[in-house]
Amino acid sequence: MHADLIAPFNFAILKSEAQIKKEQKEVRSSIIPVYRFDPKVQFSTSEAFNKDFDIQYASKESNTQVANIAKLAGNQIITDIYKKGILFLSTVYQKGALDYDIQEVENNVSTYTNTSGLFTPDRAVIYAKAKLSKIAGLRRDLLLALIENHLQANVIIDETLTRSLEREALSNISIARGMVQKGELIVGKDNIVTEQAFLKLESLRKAYLENIDTRSDISIITFGQFLLLSLAIGLMMAFLNIFRPDIFKDNRKLGLLQLVFVFMLAVLSWSIRIKLPSLYYIPYCVVPIIVRLLFDSRVALNIHLLVVLIAGFFVPNGFEFVFLQTTAGMVAIYSIRNLTRRSQFLSSAIMLLLTYFIAFVGISVIHQGNFNSIQLADFLPFVVSTVLSLLAYPLIYGFEKLFAITSDLSLMEITNTNSLLLRDLAFKAPGTFQHSMQVANLAEAAVYKIGGNSLLIRAGALYHDIGKMKNPEYFGENQNKAGFNPHDNLTYEDSARIIIKHVTDGIEMARKNNLPESVVDFIRTHHGNTRVDYFYHSFLKNYPEREMNEKVFRYPGPIPFTKESAVLMLADSVEAASRTLKEPDADSISILVDRIIDYKLDQKQLINSDISLKDITTIRRIFKEMLMGIYHVRVEYKLTELNETQV
Repeated sequence: MHADLIAPFNFAILKSEAQIKKEQKEVRSSIIPVYRFDPKVQFSTSEAFNKDFDIQYASKESNTQVANIAKLAGNQIITDIYKKGILFLSTVYQKGALDYDIQEVENNVSTYTNTSGLFTPDRAVIYAKAKLSKIAGLRRDLLLALIENHLQANVIIDETLTRSLEREALSNISIARGMVQKGELIVGKDNIVTEQAFLKLESLRKAYLENIDTRSDISIITFGQFLLLSLAIGLMMAFLNIFRPDIFKDNRKLGLLQLVFVFMLAVLSWSIRIKLPSLYYIPYCVVPIIVRLLFDSRVALNIHLLVVLIAGFFVPNGFEFVFLQTTAGMVAIYSIRNLTRRSQFLSSAIMLLLTYFIAFVGISVIHQGNFNSIQLADFLPFVVSTVLSLLAYPLIYGFEKLFAITSDLSLMEITNTNSLLLRDLAFKAPGTFQHSMQVANLAEAAVYKIGGNSLLIRAGALYHDIGKMKNPEYFGENQNKAGFNPHDNLTYEDSARIIIKHVTDGIEMARKNNLPESVVDFIRTHHGNTRVDYFYHSFLKNYPEREMNEKVFRYPGPIPFTKESAVLMLADSVEAASRTLKEPDADSISILVDRIIDYKLDQKQLINSDISLKDITTIRRIFKEMLMGIYHVRVEYKLTELNETQV
């Protein structure tokens, strides 16, 4: 499907792996093993034979003359055997035949011979038996046993020298077969890619990758790489500036993203330099997993795409690499989009591995046209990569500490109601704890619908009122004694100060217990800079003539500056106000929700948060539906609207 491919330079045509393996097999089969003749073996064997002969044979033979004849016959047989040579055959070199050629080295002189001209232990025994059969009057069986027991090989294989010859022969195998000259046609448009054409294509690819530095000016190549990397980082910065200015303006978060970005490319560069067997061993999905858990899905996908696109310029089969890693990264991000339990890590890894397998099989079938070329070993790099990707989860704790960023993993831990601070809240201020739980449910449901970090807002909702633990009895939800209200003994200013102080007390408690700053922000902003209207209006009503400092009755702020903190403010006010409804029904709940939200809008409490009017409409609906469910409000139908069947 491409234009004619012309050779841009001279290069050798490399042999295929199958051809090289075939030649290596032929070379190994052609190696003649080296054996060394050891003259010391005959001397030691003869000496041992004579000693054992005197003990085992001569003592049993009464005729001294016959014993001497037997001893001379035994020594002569041993001498004849060792003169010819005795060895053990090696199955490595037999190759289906009994005997094989060898190089016999004696006194540093090598001669070629065949093992058929030498004795083996079995042949030596047969020879000795034949010789002894010609001598009468001897104890043949006993003498033969003595000879057999003392036979040792004196022609011994030299494994070191043989292997050295084999390595030398293998090193002389040429990996190339022929040359392609510059300007020569490699493969033409619409032509079938034959085996020879494929070898030329592979040879060109390898020659290009191996010799790019020698054929070109390295400074120009480096400049090109610099342009690509600069473009990718520039796009990342533009994305953050437009869509996530909070990250763009935070040097810690920006530094973290750039570190992850550059580190992954550095790992790729190192892997190419050491010639890693497969670049798919590298856990590229660590990047989207880390970024997703520390930031959000949109940032994770953007960063992952840029890393993979840059890497595609430096790896073989760039398009396949980009496709595999992009799809795998997308699955990794989607599978942990809403992290609510740790078991999602395992299911995410399984889905990631399955994605790799499906994509690899699809690409292999497209290239080969069959399934025969797919081997189980081909999947090993993907298994290793997936397992290594799981290391992203413990690494996140290090990034959190180093860059002071809160991940979803930490949020999962602190939203556990068995945590020390929440247990104290449930014990010291049970009404506030129940209020916080209801606010968490309302806020989480709303944020889930309009888009936001539901885990973060749940954590913020559970801890937003922890400051009330210092003076729980001054807050209505914790006042259990009928008719008793500690505010009755205080001035309106003091009452307002106590109510407002739960914000600063909450911040102090949160930081003392090492809660993330992102959670502390909910405590600071959940009342914005609104007034404590009840005590404010009570003061105006009872003391119209007195001069008043309005700041005494106003929360310190700041107002919410994120979508999540804005939703929490609304959920907190709506839930608290709903407790004042004496007979909650659909109309009263709807009026209450609209009144509370409109009041916050009129007070300009939401102007700094990234929330739209469409989001506000959705929040109204969610709050109304959930409050009606909480208070078990049934929808009333007019009888005229029902037909007889329904009645």
